Amino acid sequence: MSDANPSILSHVSIGTNDFERSCAFYDRVLASLGCKRLMQHPGAVAYGRQYPEFWVGSPYDGRPAAVGNGTHFGFVAASKQQVHAFYDAAIAGGATPDGAPGPREEYGAPYYGCFVRDPDGHKIEAAFWDLSLA
Repeated sequence: MSDANPSILSHVSIGTNDFERSCAFYDRVLASLGCKRLMQHPGAVAYGRQYPEFWVGSPYDGRPAAVGNGTHFGFVAASKQQVHAFYDAAIAGGATPDGAPGPREEYGAPYYGCFVRDPDGHKIEAAFWDLSLA
């Protein structure tokens, strides 16, 4: 099983109303976690470390993109430093703060993360799980 994709999902997609701005934002922010563009099609781009797991694109039906209430996307960070780098890159790229980097005991002792709203308003997170605290 060592060759198996470690993800639980094949991929997720979010819509944007400003494709170029969104691509520039995610190019910068996801690079802080060691992710890069892996695929690109007209109006859509996919990011990941090894597999195209996170897609950003203009809605296929041509209608405006909307933010889901209660929806957010969490990205895996390899360290507390990556959580901070993600947060800093996101804020510098136009995100709105929605929870500064730090521990959140309510999620468990190992959790260390942050939350922001991307330029389209989607809530995104970077989280490091320090298993030495489990």
